[in-house]
Amino acid sequence: MNEVQVAIIGGGLSGLYAAYLLEQSGITDYILFEAKDSLGGRLSSPTVGDEHVQFNEQLKHFDLGGTWYWPKIQTRLDAVIKRMGLQAYPQHEVGEMLIDRADLGRPIRVSGYASYPPMMRVSGGMHALINAIKQAIQPAKVLTDHTVTGVECSSNKVCITANGTRWIADHVLLAIPPRLAASTIDFSPQLPEETYQAWMGVDTWMATHAKYLAIYDEPFWKTDHLSGYARSDYGPLGEIHDASSDIGVPALFGFFELPASVRSTFSESELKERCRKQLKRLFGPEAANPKFDFIKDWSADKYTSTLSDLDHMDAHPIPPPCIASEPWRQRLIGIATEWSTQYPGYIAGAVDASFNGVNQLLQQKLAKAES
Repeated sequence: MNEVQVAIIGGGLSGLYAAYLLEQSGITDYILFEAKDSLGGRLSSPTVGDEHVQFNEQLKHFDLGGTWYWPKIQTRLDAVIKRMGLQAYPQHEVGEMLIDRADLGRPIRVSGYASYPPMMRVSGGMHALINAIKQAIQPAKVLTDHTVTGVECSSNKVCITANGTRWIADHVLLAIPPRLAASTIDFSPQLPEETYQAWMGVDTWMATHAKYLAIYDEPFWKTDHLSGYARSDYGPLGEIHDASSDIGVPALFGFFELPASVRSTFSESELKERCRKQLKRLFGPEAANPKFDFIKDWSADKYTSTLSDLDHMDAHPIPPPCIASEPWRQRLIGIATEWSTQYPGYIAGAVDASFNGVNQLLQQKLAKAES
């Protein structure tokens, strides 16, 4: 039996940032569990097999999960990015945009526009932020390939079961989506019914989405005075953007308009072919021949999406981060982005929820010490 002060469930941005904040506060007696073999959660960059090994370093600069942030309004996330020594650059929006509707017969060009406040991307991709925080905490405190299956709470301790091993903690920081936690973790005693229903009623950010990434030798759309931005109801992609990296690798990416239930009826090669045809229709023949393309379907990621997420309802209520009733009171705090009161579902939401959760935990420990 292993004992720690704090257990963190989830190794995405919120979980890693919580570990960083604990260490900065002088608490090193914690453990972080991540079910996957790598960290980052929904801030993902592509990984490929040996046949495409030459792309691996380039691919780290591309985001298949969260991509943008707005430093002028998401100031806490901006401060974290700067504290980690990272740089940012604006999303490319120079040039005309394309509108692709079935009733138009062909794509049309319209004047582009610049977002305000500007959308920014992290140099090196969001992978760089994950890696920087990872480097700032003790590696021995992070356990990957450890799936938490049970959380049992008594009057004064919490027992976490991961990979058949049991850990005892004073507090748990829950850094995975509410619905995923309610669907995959055996809580004992059972969560209060109102808590369970509240968690199940929150759609998981990214759970129904999929992204297509196409990397090219040349940014031909820029030569043609296009921004790379397109909106389409012709499919399979509904929204397309320039995805060129900060190191100058030209790329486009798009969000699938096809629902997860429809995407699952096609093979990956069929979906890629449909995407290439759509990009060719929009941007010309050069778009049909990327030197590399990639699909990340978050609905097929068992550590992100549940069956309830596939019945997409766009429900985004913010559940209370703590359970009011005993024995859970002051033992478990939700810190995933869905618990953010300011930016739920955004990258900034993961930082805000984590900051608030750790601050609440520290206040509880201070109050207990003073009593």
